[in-house]
Amino acid sequence: MSIKVRLVLSYFLMLIVPVVLAGVAFLIIVAAFFGDVQSLYDVDTKHNPVKEVLEKEAAISAELKLKTTEDPDSLLNPVVTAQFEERLRPINMGLVVRKMDSIVYVSEKLNKPELLGKLPPYGAGDSDLNARPMKDRGPWSLSRQHDFRFKDGSPGSVFIAMDVNFFGKIFRTYTSTFFISLLVILVLTNGLLTYWVSRSVIRPLRQLQRAAGEIREGNLDFEVKPQAKDEIGELAASFEQMRQRLKQSVDVQLRYEENRKELISNISHDLKTPVTAIKGYVEGIMDGVSNSPDKLDKYLKTIYAKAVQMDHLIDELFLFSKLDLGKLPFHFEPVNLNDFLQDCTLDMQLHADIEKKGVTLRFDAPMAQAPVWVTADREKLKRVLVNLIGNAIKYMDKDEGLITLRMRSDGEQVIVEVRDNGQGIPPEALPHIFDRFYRADPSRNSGTGGSGLGLAIAKHIIEEHGGVIQAKSTLGEGTSIYFTLHQTTGGGD
Repeated sequence: MSIKVRLVLSYFLMLIVPVVLAGVAFLIIVAAFFGDVQSLYDVDTKHNPVKEVLEKEAAISAELKLKTTEDPDSLLNPVVTAQFEERLRPINMGLVVRKMDSIVYVSEKLNKPELLGKLPPYGAGDSDLNARPMKDRGPWSLSRQHDFRFKDGSPGSVFIAMDVNFFGKIFRTYTSTFFISLLVILVLTNGLLTYWVSRSVIRPLRQLQRAAGEIREGNLDFEVKPQAKDEIGELAASFEQMRQRLKQSVDVQLRYEENRKELISNISHDLKTPVTAIKGYVEGIMDGVSNSPDKLDKYLKTIYAKAVQMDHLIDELFLFSKLDLGKLPFHFEPVNLNDFLQDCTLDMQLHADIEKKGVTLRFDAPMAQAPVWVTADREKLKRVLVNLIGNAIKYMDKDEGLITLRMRSDGEQVIVEVRDNGQGIPPEALPHIFDRFYRADPSRNSGTGGSGLGLAIAKHIIEEHGGVIQAKSTLGEGTSIYFTLHQTTGGGD
């Protein structure tokens, strides 16, 4: 549920719920005040104060009427009237006894000229006096009038008057209860709805605040979990995506920094070795150690070889740097891979190291001579083959070394394999041979002339072609490195 819908819903609930609850409270209070009309006559009145008052008044009135019938002169006795007065006082009622035009008994509260002067005349008894309010008589209202005759034949009347303030007090009590209930309903309803809405908003915002604080402190592992599918939930999801990307960016930056430090360390090591050797031989020449033409020639050849080694290392570093930064342009074109591999094999057979080590290099062409076309950069692809074949030559330990190029096609891609029968690669080193500056020899011996970048460069180039490069090796038997290229339908070279 969105925050907008939640706010609108809470607004209507704040209007509807208090009204409904107030209506229920009003009905309960009205029922408590008036009671069930039918229950005034045939239901227990234990908890209905109004009904109790009316029933007591009716009982006293019946007794008074009985007195007027059986012994009317007893109402002239102050003791009898005082007994009725004691019973009427607790229910806020009073008694008046009139003989002819004279008042023979009156309750203290009713002893007021303005009230006694407006009593109904003889003959109005047993009528519905409750329907006729006593004007200008204050809070008192006649409830009963019984007309009778004394034993001497003179007319008499007995009146029961009710203090209507009694019912006003009860009404005010229930009214106060109603308004207090209404206030409680409003407070509880608005409080609960406000808490519900604010909790659904404040709680996720506090979580985002904590997450922002953790990120500010550099902790990017603090996960933000959206708790609802609303605007704040979407914000939390976006925040979590930002955190993940920021963490990835920081991790990449840390890896780059670590690689940079490793690169500088490796470059320093690989460049320092030939520079140290060159300095040593030059000092020997300057100090006259090379005191014969043969020794001088040896020193100069060594200096030249070290300079060539440095030049090759610098070229490799420069090429790898451009590949790593994506700044080396590629010129792709259709290439007949059969002819291309055949030409590369012929060129590499003239390599000095191949002749020196007596290694045989051959290309096992497929039986079918139909051209196999790929889209490739000729120069970069040849660099891959030179690096792979050169690496196989450097680590060849057999007297009859053999390096074989093979090619096979499955219709969608071409697999090129460079296989040798050299010393092989240890299993623990095999997953790392395409890492830059990695050498299986932990002493980083440069006697083989390697820079540690040849296979890393080959991997970069093949990946730029959209292929993959992998290696298999058996220690003591040889190594097979193969890469894939996407095959095309045709072209020209």
